[in-house]
Amino acid sequence: MSPQRVRRNRPDWFLILLYAAIVLFGWVNVFATTRGEDDTFSFSFATLYGKQMVWMLLSFGAGFLLLFFDGKFFPAFAYFIYAIALVLLAAVLAVGTTVYGSKSWFVITDSIRFQPSEFAKYATALALAKFMGDKEFSFSSGPRFLGLIPRQALAVLLLFAVPALLILLENDTGSTIAFAALSLTFYREGLHGGFYLAAILMVALFLLSIVVPMAWLMAIIAVLGLGTATYFILNRQWKVGLFALILAAIFSAYVTTTEYIFHKVLKPHQQTRVNVLLGLEKDLRGAGYNVNQSKIAIGAGGLWGKGFLQGTQTKYRYVPKQMTDFIFSAVGEEWGFIGSAGLVLMYVMLLVKILLNAERQRTRFSRVYGYGVFSILFAHFALNVGMVLGLAPTIGIPLPLFSYGGSSLFTFSVMLFTFIKLDAERGEILG
Repeated sequence: MSPQRVRRNRPDWFLILLYAAIVLFGWVNVFATTRGEDDTFSFSFATLYGKQMVWMLLSFGAGFLLLFFDGKFFPAFAYFIYAIALVLLAAVLAVGTTVYGSKSWFVITDSIRFQPSEFAKYATALALAKFMGDKEFSFSSGPRFLGLIPRQALAVLLLFAVPALLILLENDTGSTIAFAALSLTFYREGLHGGFYLAAILMVALFLLSIVVPMAWLMAIIAVLGLGTATYFILNRQWKVGLFALILAAIFSAYVTTTEYIFHKVLKPHQQTRVNVLLGLEKDLRGAGYNVNQSKIAIGAGGLWGKGFLQGTQTKYRYVPKQMTDFIFSAVGEEWGFIGSAGLVLMYVMLLVKILLNAERQRTRFSRVYGYGVFSILFAHFALNVGMVLGLAPTIGIPLPLFSYGGSSLFTFSVMLFTFIKLDAERGEILG
């Protein structure tokens, strides 16, 4: 027999080039949305686009530095990094600064701010990968807590829920929703799809309860529940039929609480955003203003766009927060449908490549982590673009690797390059 040898794979340069293209195009649009009337291309660090350039260079540097790490470092220190993230999340609740209504920032100087929730996404993705990477891990088997819930599943829930709760306490709804996307990794590792279907149904029922009378909604649930249960019982699938009845009862009870949740749990500005999303309110000077101006900017761009630095909505700051949450509208106005479609295509290629690379991993840790990176990037991308187009509520979430923001860009870069490093060391046994 010929001796075996391990071949080290090279970094995925296509993934790195996609990353660089998105980041550089992002900086060009940050320049367009933050420059002064007479500014030209310059690298003055007194400007917002100059600061973004500094963060871009730091992110590039940190990313390439990670390529020289030993891949074993990440699973070895996953829990330690997670613990640091929890300490930072707790600390920001105590001594953090409130920015745009969220107490989620450490403000070091006027120009240097850090948002721990961004780092927490990376840390939690590592911790989940470490715990779920165990070859004995299972969502359904093993010892059960109180004889009901598998202990391993409960541990995963706690790893995921503790930082999510701390972020929610910061009043940072956008980051909490994006953070929740990490739960998509559970499906790949064996969690039944019915849990996701139930979650989607609960969101749909919540929205429907706002526009449909409660009596009608409960009648619809009862008819569907009884019909489904009858079908399975007649086919002698008693357990499935019973489960359908229990589920219908749970959903009926849930519907009776949605009015309380909407009026007592959600804050007035969140209620308005939901109403605007559902078309129940216009509020073009309030909660709907940003989205309306964003749509005007995108529509004005047409097919080819008005040209770089030629967008009037962008030039005269008609779209609030355009450099951060609504930067996609600047792409639509100045680069048109072609430029917007090109950017979307780059994101799709990036996400698909991450997904494909995650599936080819030889360790469960790397695969779970890869799915975590995919989930977070996908959530940010989908929610941000949906928000800008008026298809999702305005929740204050940046376009990943693209929007202005140092801590966001740096953390997303570290997150992605960690996976690129793990992928490069997946190793192949050759005969």
